[in-house]
Amino acid sequence: MKDGQVPARDERAERIAGFIAPLRVEPGSKVDLSRDFDPAHKAGIGSKREGQELLRGGVLLLADLQRRLAAQGTHGVLLCLQALDAGGKDGTIRHVMSGVNPQGVRVTNFKVPSAEELSHDYLWRYTCGLPRRGEIGIFNRSHYEEVLVVRVHPELLARQRLPGRGTGKKAFWRRRYQEINDWERYLTDNGFSVVKLFLNLSREEQRVRFLKRIDVPERNWKFSAADARERTYWDAYQAAFSEMLSATSTAWAPWYVVPADRKWFARTCAAAVLANALIDIGPSYPDVGADARHELELARKQLEGEAP
Repeated sequence: MKDGQVPARDERAERIAGFIAPLRVEPGSKVDLSRDFDPAHKAGIGSKREGQELLRGGVLLLADLQRRLAAQGTHGVLLCLQALDAGGKDGTIRHVMSGVNPQGVRVTNFKVPSAEELSHDYLWRYTCGLPRRGEIGIFNRSHYEEVLVVRVHPELLARQRLPGRGTGKKAFWRRRYQEINDWERYLTDNGFSVVKLFLNLSREEQRVRFLKRIDVPERNWKFSAADARERTYWDAYQAAFSEMLSATSTAWAPWYVVPADRKWFARTCAAAVLANALIDIGPSYPDVGADARHELELARKQLEGEAP
């Protein structure tokens, strides 16, 4: 192993892998969110304080791994965050990435597509937001909106001006799932790890968070009437998420369903999944080689000769 390289799998790495294993959607499995994943699960962690301690350790590990990733400059990481409104995406980004160098992180938020974006294929705008080698890119909402919100609101497909190929039928969605899987396989083949997190929030916890946004003046800006309207489609979204997880959790880009009713636990899980992906890459500081080391020694002598 080269000097300064992170071991591919040490004891700490194995603990992280074991911690996140129950969150992973096994490729080929059929998911039913209401049955398979508990939004209030906390993996036996006794208290919020204990969870916050784990998160702090995860943030330190991420900072070290991100420095190595940037220095190596051969791989990149794309972190996709999906959740219903009030699921905690913004807070997860803020807390999990709090210790990393902001120059090595790129966050892209995807809102309603613009006229320019709609004039291209549906993956075009997401391609434009991809990270460079050495970067961690974060999609706050992602290309999965194209099989979620447009699945629940099929009228939005009309804005995409697609050719008449049976849009809205089961075959159309199967084709779109396959296109997304193929795109992610292309990214991973080119050195970009795709990390996918679904923050799984219960209906009751969403209601509580919405009420806080209404009752606390400093949070009013986070709430709109559209949020309440979307809540009426809860069952349709649960079905869309379940089918999406079943169809697009692959060996090269698996989904992780993160229990999100406790914000501190969701952030701890997110940090662990991201750290696991970076450990799998195993980034290391480049070996500068004999010639470069010789130049460094010459520079050292020159600098030492300038000492007063």
